[in-house]
Amino acid sequence: MSSNGSTADNVMNKIALIYMGGTFGCVGEALAPMPEVEFLQQLKRYLPEQYAIQCFATNKIQDSSACSAEDWLSLVQQIQSLEPEYQHFVVIHGTDTLSYAAATLARFLQHSCRVILTGSQFPLLTVDGLELRAQSDALDNLHLALEQVQRVNAGVYLAFHQQIFHAASCLKLHSTRLDAFHGQLYNAADPAKPIAAFEVEPQHIQAAQSLNIVNWMMQPISKDQLATNLEQLIPHAPQFLILQGYGTGNIAVNPRILAALRGLREQGCISILTSQVALGSLDQRYAVSQWALHAEIFVTDSLGHADLYAKILKIYLQYRTPDQCAAHWYDHHL
Repeated sequence: MSSNGSTADNVMNKIALIYMGGTFGCVGEALAPMPEVEFLQQLKRYLPEQYAIQCFATNKIQDSSACSAEDWLSLVQQIQSLEPEYQHFVVIHGTDTLSYAAATLARFLQHSCRVILTGSQFPLLTVDGLELRAQSDALDNLHLALEQVQRVNAGVYLAFHQQIFHAASCLKLHSTRLDAFHGQLYNAADPAKPIAAFEVEPQHIQAAQSLNIVNWMMQPISKDQLATNLEQLIPHAPQFLILQGYGTGNIAVNPRILAALRGLREQGCISILTSQVALGSLDQRYAVSQWALHAEIFVTDSLGHADLYAKILKIYLQYRTPDQCAAHWYDHHL
């Protein structure tokens, strides 16, 4: 092959590989992140030679259970700063909050570039950090992401255990198995919706630090006890309250519960109804639709719990006031 051909192939295959931490890059008997400079030097030994890969690290390498909106917005900002030079991105992230990271990137980047997130249930390297671990899913997941980021349509995806999922739909369903994630499988025929990317600026990252979301999974307690819990929340109301009902979103209510939900709304809290059932959608044929309207509670239309979080974050950063967020809640679809 001529040198010109090789250059053309390298440009086509150019990938920005961004490392954020997680089990993938951990070493030691008690797992802890390897310093990113050392880890990336080791990682480069196992990258496929057919791709022109440039390695980057985020400004904070940490366990993904410690990640929050500001970390994922910083990642979006980093990707957007690299976009003039790169159109293909692979992100290594811990699995604990991988679905949240994926959904956030999907909401903010939309179809502006090609991004695949991945991680692993086991570290890439041995305890001493010097060799490839004999039994690990890390390298397989990374190679899958690097291979598929060249092939997928523009958008954000998650690669895990030989499967490519749409990022907004993903959910971690198993804590230890290699096939840990479930979601909507990638299909090249899926249409891309013409939604503009959200350009993340420093003020958005700063504002995200103030976002307060409370999530309550309904338990079989009396309606009066639920009313009392809601009433106690009113003086310290968060910006958003997620209520995970049963089945298709069912919650048994009484006048006190409805009054408490209205009281929360008066304090600027937007209440959102979803389900604690992992798969399926809400069904508004039941009486829930009537009381939800009466209590000024909004019904989720997101693809999953992580996508609901990402939607809340984006709306919060776009509109900032509760009334504006409420007015535009149903305008935002992936």
